[in-house]
Amino acid sequence: MDRPALDDALTDRAAVLRAFVRPDGSLTAIPTRIRKRLVVLNEMAQHFEIGATYDETQVNNALRPWHDDVAALRRYLVEEGFLERRDGLYWRAGGTVD
Repeated sequence: MDRPALDDALTDRAAVLRAFVRPDGSLTAIPTRIRKRLVVLNEMAQHFEIGATYDETQVNNALRPWHDDVAALRRYLVEEGFLERRDGLYWRAGGTVD
């Protein structure tokens, strides 16, 4: 299945965030549909500063408030191009910019 464009996925941003993000900012679940997951991943990517590098512990600590399965979130962020990883370091590589 082809990955939808982020801009297309973001047309449903408000509805997706209402459905998957609790008032405290944690996820009710990690979306299984790619279109919805892209919306959530884009929100997470906003918490990583452009130009900064992070080790795995820092990434895990940033993701833990969202969901306990930080390994899955980290993997999705890398697979979908929101973060890149090399030599144990991560940096923001995609997502929208405010």
